[in-house]
Amino acid sequence: MTQYTYRFEKILTVREQEKSESEIAYKESVRAFEEIATKLYELLKKKEEIIEFQQERLKVGSSIDEISHYASFIDSMEKTIADVQNKVVQARSKMNWHEQKLLEKNLEVRKFEKMREKDFDMFKNEQNRIEAIRLDELSTIAYNKREIR
Repeated sequence: MTQYTYRFEKILTVREQEKSESEIAYKESVRAFEEIATKLYELLKKKEEIIEFQQERLKVGSSIDEISHYASFIDSMEKTIADVQNKVVQARSKMNWHEQKLLEKNLEVRKFEKMREKDFDMFKNEQNRIEAIRLDELSTIAYNKREIR
């Protein structure tokens, strides 16, 4: 019986490698997104805590300098939050882009694997057909030998 070799094996190997690279890039983009989103969450939580603290200080009474200081600090935090929100949007779109590329690579690999399965089935059928022909020939030869004797 002859050895089976898939004619697109090298292409499949390259596609699998591309898929692995896409998985790594996607995981990295997810990690970056989570990192930036966590930073945004922490900034929003800190802003909320500062506003609550400022409200408490206003109830007790605070100086105009203190009120001004907290107001300017909150303004700068809002600018930082807006900047981080933009980074979150960018990281999300990058993550989605990498996810789409990963899905495409998965689909390509599956197509080649399916082609390999069909090709292997055809190979097995051909081998079985050849073996059946050989067995017919052998049985014919054996029958002819018995008839001659």
